[in-house]
Formats: sequence, C-alpha cells, structure tokens
Amino acid sequence: MFGSRRLSYAQVVRDAAALAAAGRELGIERGDHVAVDLPNWPEWVVAMLATARLGAVLVPLHPTLGYHELTYQLRHTDARLAIASDAIGDVEYSEFVEEAMPDLPSLGHVVTVGVEDAWPDARVRRFRDLVVRGRSRAPVFEPIGDDAALALLYTSGATGKPKGVVLSHRSVLHAAREVAGALGLSSEDRVLAAVPLFTIFGLQIVVSSLVEGATLVLLEQFAPGAALDLLEGERVTVCHGVPTMFELMMRHPSFARRDLTRIRTGVVAGSPVSVDLVRRIREWNDVQIAYGLTETGPTVSVTRFEDALDRRERTVGRPVADVEVRVRDATTGMLHGPGAVGELAVRGPNVMIGYHRMPAATDRVMDKDGFFVTGDLAYVDAEGYVTIVGRQTDEIIRGGYNVFPREVEDVLRTHPGVDDACVVGVPNPILGELTCACVVTVEGAAVDGDALREFCGEQLADYKVPDVVRFFDTFPTTGNGKVIRRELARVVEREMETT
Repeated sequence: MFGSRRLSYAQVVRDAAALAAAGRELGIERGDHVAVDLPNWPEWVVAMLATARLGAVLVPLHPTLGYHELTYQLRHTDARLAIASDAIGDVEYSEFVEEAMPDLPSLGHVVTVGVEDAWPDARVRRFRDLVVRGRSRAPVFEPIGDDAALALLYTSGATGKPKGVVLSHRSVLHAAREVAGALGLSSEDRVLAAVPLFTIFGLQIVVSSLVEGATLVLLEQFAPGAALDLLEGERVTVCHGVPTMFELMMRHPSFARRDLTRIRTGVVAGSPVSVDLVRRIREWNDVQIAYGLTETGPTVSVTRFEDALDRRERTVGRPVADVEVRVRDATTGMLHGPGAVGELAVRGPNVMIGYHRMPAATDRVMDKDGFFVTGDLAYVDAEGYVTIVGRQTDEIIRGGYNVFPREVEDVLRTHPGVDDACVVGVPNPILGELTCACVVTVEGAAVDGDALREFCGEQLADYKVPDVVRFFDTFPTTGNGKVIRRELARVVEREMETT
C-alpha cells in the first residue's frame, strides 16, 4: 500500500517474477549484485523479491548519497545492475551515465523508476518497461541454499570507510521470523514502514510483514505529520521506528487529537531508548524494545509481552531463539559472569557471512568460537536479559543512523580553511545524539559554521552533515598527541547547555 496504490500479494509476485525474467535477459546471474537506490516505494519491494528469485544479491543504497559515496559503493560491490528513481542519489542521470559509468566497468545497466521519457542510451531502461517485457518471458527461480547471500548492506566501520555487510537468506529470515513471533504478527495486521528500507531495520520490517502475510503501508520518507496521517487513515496496527521517530510524532501539534486506538504494538530500536520515552510510547503503542546490528541480521534480543515491567522498560530483552550471547573482557577476551559489564559477543544463525571484500576486518570481529564481537558494552542478568550500557567505539547514533566521526573529519580537513577537525556526539532529546564538528581553523582563515556545513553537504549524505560547528584554538590531547574526544564532547555539551 503506497498512497492511492493498492497492490495485492499476487500482483507483487507477478511483477517480481516478470522483473526477474527481464533481469535474466539483461545478463543478471546467480551471485551478481543488484543495487537498489529507491525511497520506500513498492518498486523497492518488487526489486528485492526479483533479486532473490535470480539468486542475486540485493544492495540497498541510501537515496541521498553524494556522488563520491555512491560511486564508491557501486564500485566496491561490482554492481551489475542499478535500480534507481529519477536521479541516482543526488546525481542526475546525464552526469552519472556520462561521467560515472565509464569508471564502473561491472555496471551494465541502470533501471529508472518514475522516469517517463526514454533515455537515449541503451544502458538505461525503464522499470515499467522491463516488467511488461518480462511478463512474456519464461519464469526464473534460481534454487539456492539458506546460507547463500541475500543482501549486502553498508555500515560505517572503524576505518571510517563504509563496510559492506553480507547477510544470508537464513540470517535475515531467522531474525524477521523471531521478531514477528515476539509481536504476534499475523495476516490481520497493517504494518507501517516509515523506517528507510535501505537499512537493516527497514529490510526486516518488509521481510517480517511478507512472511506473515501482513499489509505493508509504505511511507516514502519519514515526516511526523505524514506518519500520523497514515497511522490514523490506514488503520495501522503495527508501528515500528527508531526513538527519534516516536519522539517527533508525539511532539507533533496534532498528536493529541489523533485516533491511534487500532495500534497495538511495534518495535523501537536503532539507538538507545530511555525509560521515560518507552513509557510515553506505550501509552498508545505497546512497543517491544529490540537490540541488534546490521551484522546480526539485525535482531539479537527483544522484549516480550509476558516480561516483567522493569525488564520491558530497562533491558533489551532476551536473545531470540538459537542466538547465544556472551559478555567478555574487551582487553583479555575472558568471559564475565551474570551482571558483569563487558563487550557483548553474539553467535547464531542471524550473524553475517562477513564483510564484503574485507577478510581482515571480518577476522577482527569474529572470534575463534564463531562469536561476532559487537563493540557494545553490556551485561546479562541471571535470567538472560540483556542491558546495553555503552559503546566501545566513538560511533555516533543520530536519529537511528550511524555516523562515524572519521568520515566526516576527513571531509572537513579537505576544506582550505580547516587546520584540524574532531567530530563528537552530544546528547539530544529528539535525535538521541547531535553531530558536532569541532574545528581548528587555519590562521587568518575566514570561515563560519554554515559554510562548513554546506561544504560537507556537497560530499556526504544529509544525516552525516554536522548539526553544529564549534571553533577551538586547540584540542585537548593525551601525551602522545591523540585528541581526548570525551573531554571535547563534555566541553561542547556544557556550552550547549548554557546557550
């Protein structure tokens, strides 16, 4: 369901089968990578199912990627086919086809959604035309095993370069079914998909709804008023979101007069959720709290309706079926007992195959016993409930999106007026964290915060652009010259509290 469009399961399956058949004619084979660069549209779901029928690998991309990020990810995956809206990211087709495609030798075709005019290039096809053509072709359904790759999703890594997380059919389906079971999802439910589908959270919303036969209500791009309109007007029963989404909806001027009585549950995940926030959400939506990462398909643990109230408010629940967790010393690797804080490690069918073309990075996060080391600090009580207390890394979680400071710092340092940069996260009641760029300027340079934010916006996705910019003469450093990020973040936080 999208706007005035109403598609049955039979229609979606027919379109996916037709697109797969047309894709095979374009040369897409088992194991090939298919990039999908679309908002939350029905074509995204059709493309996902068609890719799976071909035995190919879905590569969901952020629709607002800048030119350099987009070309990096397409080159890194060796994508054979790209399916995109009337522009690829923020790049117009003419620029992309003429400038980027010659540097992407694996990319044979671009498929456009929503473009009415035919493009005068044999490598550019229209989505609608391919579906029509595929209906007259022999059906394609490539038999593959559960451990075959289903999707490759990008997430920031310790080097600041995005990592491609490869997930199998088994990992995605296992996590989706477990969450559907925890929610009691059924074909009677109407599920709002406001979370971006290119994220692992968004992918899980789609897959869990499909496996249970629920109605999927798509919101192209989250806005609190639009989300509330759909919740009320489409009689939604299941509403998922990151904490920021729920906070913004509840702050909307129209929230108090909305009829949301049909909503029964959903998942809140993607960043830490406070006890106060979850209590306010549960006044109208009896959500479950879930914890996971892109590398874990995503769900590691989730609360359940039958859990005691304090466990439902203060923990991220117990691990889902067949998933094991360990808490270990981040330095020695020794295991901790119940209640002791350490680094959380996870093993189970939900865990990724590995990072695409990064075997060394994969080895660093997988221990000898097959556990994925999350980098999150947690403790597990005697009954198996998991509580997340912090993160090992400096990663910033802004509105449910992960922002790795080094990636933003590298861009800032290319500005001629910037001598040094350090990006930190500061608490924010709506987004969870704000991204603050701390900058030391070149002596005599005339540069302000707006100019630096605009500079970043030309090279980074919108959610990575610093929310605020603060200028410093020097940064606090350790004896070996390393910037003390926590101290810098405290300085910024105190300054923002007094302004």
